[in-house]
Amino acid sequence: MFRYRQIKVILILFVSVVFGYGQNLLPPIYNYSLLEYNGGSKNWDVAANADGELFIANNKGLLFFNGEEWQLYKLPNKTTIRSVAVVEDKVYTGSYEEFGYWKKNQLGTLDYTSLTHLIKGHEFTSEEFWKILPVGNAILFRSFSSIYIYEAGKVEVLNPTEVISDIVLYKGDIIVAGGNQGLSRLKNNKMVPISDQELLRGKTITDMILWEEGLLVGTKLNGCYFFDGEGLQPLKLIITNDLRQHQLNKMLVLSPEKIAFGTIKNGVYLLDLAQNTFKILNKASGLQNNTVLSMARFQDQLWLGLDNGIARARLNSPITYYTDYSGALGMVYDIVEHENRLYLGSNTGVFYFEDNDLKFVNGSLGHVWDLEKVGGDLFCGHNTGTYSINNNGFTKISDVSGGYEIKKVPEQTNTYLQGTYNGLARFRKDPEGKWAVNRLQGIDFPVKQLCFESPNVVWAAHPYKGLHRVHLNNEYSAVSKIENYNDRGAPSEYNIKIYKIKNQIVFYSEGQWFKYDAIRDVIIIFNEFQKFNGKELLLVDKDHFWFVEGDGDKKVISTDLKSDSLLITDLPLRQRLAPDSQKMIRTGDNTLVATLNDGFAKIQPNNLKEQLDSLVLPKPVITLIKDERQLYPPSSTNVVMRYPSSRMITVQVAAPKLMQARYRYKLQGVEMYSAYAENGVIQFQNLPHGTYKLEVATVGMDNEVSEPVVIDFTIARPWFLSNLMIAMYLTLSLVSIAVVRWYNRRKLQRKQRELELKLKKEQEEKLAGLEREKLAREVKAKQNELASTTLNIAKKNEMILELKNLLVLNKEKFSNSQRYRSFIKKLDNSIQDTEDWKRFEVNFKELHEDFFERLLKEYPNLTPKDLKLCAYLKMNLSTKEIAPLMAISIRGVEIHRYRLRKKLEIDTSKNLSNFLITF
Repeated sequence: MFRYRQIKVILILFVSVVFGYGQNLLPPIYNYSLLEYNGGSKNWDVAANADGELFIANNKGLLFFNGEEWQLYKLPNKTTIRSVAVVEDKVYTGSYEEFGYWKKNQLGTLDYTSLTHLIKGHEFTSEEFWKILPVGNAILFRSFSSIYIYEAGKVEVLNPTEVISDIVLYKGDIIVAGGNQGLSRLKNNKMVPISDQELLRGKTITDMILWEEGLLVGTKLNGCYFFDGEGLQPLKLIITNDLRQHQLNKMLVLSPEKIAFGTIKNGVYLLDLAQNTFKILNKASGLQNNTVLSMARFQDQLWLGLDNGIARARLNSPITYYTDYSGALGMVYDIVEHENRLYLGSNTGVFYFEDNDLKFVNGSLGHVWDLEKVGGDLFCGHNTGTYSINNNGFTKISDVSGGYEIKKVPEQTNTYLQGTYNGLARFRKDPEGKWAVNRLQGIDFPVKQLCFESPNVVWAAHPYKGLHRVHLNNEYSAVSKIENYNDRGAPSEYNIKIYKIKNQIVFYSEGQWFKYDAIRDVIIIFNEFQKFNGKELLLVDKDHFWFVEGDGDKKVISTDLKSDSLLITDLPLRQRLAPDSQKMIRTGDNTLVATLNDGFAKIQPNNLKEQLDSLVLPKPVITLIKDERQLYPPSSTNVVMRYPSSRMITVQVAAPKLMQARYRYKLQGVEMYSAYAENGVIQFQNLPHGTYKLEVATVGMDNEVSEPVVIDFTIARPWFLSNLMIAMYLTLSLVSIAVVRWYNRRKLQRKQRELELKLKKEQEEKLAGLEREKLAREVKAKQNELASTTLNIAKKNEMILELKNLLVLNKEKFSNSQRYRSFIKKLDNSIQDTEDWKRFEVNFKELHEDFFERLLKEYPNLTPKDLKLCAYLKMNLSTKEIAPLMAISIRGVEIHRYRLRKKLEIDTSKNLSNFLITF
């Protein structure tokens, strides 16, 4: 449910002296607006159960408040609820022609059960039920015309003749206030008038409550009366006239000596009969509405159902407040007690508080920096100078503007030094009681704070330029020397505060504590206050120090630096302490007063400590457990949340018995968390799956913690980490491993085959290489053999030709011509021996087996003689070598070559031998 949380802290009725109003110190009041509780404006009745949970009869339905969150429950007929009462675990409500009860279901929400169906033989006459009264085992529902008694599953209807304005159980009898006739007893379901009721004749009774062994009867315009069971007498109270004037509506006994009276026109009167005093909570003091329709008390909490809104006040509070609700007072900068008056210096002037009245000091209009008791007089450091305050008079004693702070000079009787806007001023009081003021020479910068180290040495703090150690002459008329410590360990130059603590000069700057080391003449860390870094000093109270956090929660701490300490976390005080201008003073043995940004607070530390010591902090209540998709019963012992809805887990807790509860939680499990929560909402995002234990405890004002409430919850593993998926992952992993192994085996086998093939190929290539080498050798041998054979044939033919030529030349020497011719023929036959060519051809074909075939295929007109020449040319033989082989002359070879070139159609530019070699 979308909520607006805007809690205003309203404390007192403002009385400005200018307008002459009275004022009280009051406990804090918390207002809840319509936007916050999201209901109707009017709140007709209020009830609380034993746990402090609140139920309010509202215009729009039943409001439920668990201490942290408001919820509105509407009736089926959407009518206004006029009354509410809590009986054990049921919440009874009455509305228009309808009554019944509400009860929490397993999820902690309220379910409604109507009882009107139990009414037999009766018809409603536009009735609304204004009060519910438990009597023994019966529940009475009262309208203006009838009383309905619900008991043992049945409803009985009583129809008196008089209009019924109220009923109450008194000493076993049901007392009925009937119209203008006074009181009656309900006997045997009939109204029996009580005697001696003349005092109530013609008066409208609005409420009756048990008090002092009798009944306190309140009327609308005629005050209160006391009924002791026999007779009736008027009750004289100091607020009787106020109750008559402002129309009494409701009454509530707070204690035997204290009663709350709710009115129609002026809020609530808190009457203390023992002290014969009263306090008023109304709109002037911050209550959002003056018409009180209902009241209820739970422990020290007073709940008010208003005509427009809801309010809650804390009773018996050791911290009370004065609030300037009108804005006339402004921010309080200083406070001092003088002649039994409490004086306040603010940005609008000087006020004093006396007998619960706040009054303005005439003539003090303007900004006040300092209030100080000086030599029996009360001084005011003002924006326009310094003034003396006496008998409501405001007398100027110094024209030096801007009196920041004034301090007595050590070892001097009537001499004081003041920090101003432009230096230091000396104040001296003569024997006649007159003050003389002189400005010190030699210093002209503003001094916001000062602190004496010795009679002639004073530390001065510039608002923006840091610390200065100022040396004074003996007459305190001038400055003899100024030392700057910015290069000697000084802290930040901005807004330094100076204190003298146990004869030590101590500084506070930007959350750090320092002190002056006189021996080394430097500024060093102040070890005694290191645990209080980030905390400003409010008051040095004998052996106790009062600190306040400079930022953040603004908690107030009192400590003796040893074992005794007190922590104040009261929300109104923390919200209203004036930043950078906080001050606290002691005004009595058990009273401290602190300045606020709109008034002041009165603190009774002893009472506060007693309350804290006696307070037993309640365990918080789990009100909601949910993830992104599902609500879980708050009473569940072990919640199991599924993924992915567990990505956002919300746990809501409440402590209805406390006002403005704080909580500390600790998460243990796969991840660990520990933190504080102020609004009761604890959220976790993206927690890993696993088992967790969440402990939540309430935190008291002194930081004590209660017994924790424990929630065990488990975040289930996501679907992709379920047992089935894990089994699938395992199966897939095994399959993957098998596939990978199979693949690797196949790959290995393939690699082996490839390697074998590679090795085989390499081997084959090696063998082929060897074979080629062998063939090359054989070819080479064949070539050599062919060349050798060819050369031999050529040499043989050449020799035969030479012989032939010799024979031809010596022909005449032959005697026998026949023999000569025979010899020549043999030589010719030797030259033309076909056996030589056949051997050459065989060897040539072994080297060039298809040469002749290809050549003839390409050039079929070649002759055998042409083929011979081609063979010799392919062997790259020269013309000279070819001539003997073909038994022709060199010229013949050239002619044959020419003819062959023609047949082969080779251009003259190409080499014939190269053509045939590459053919």
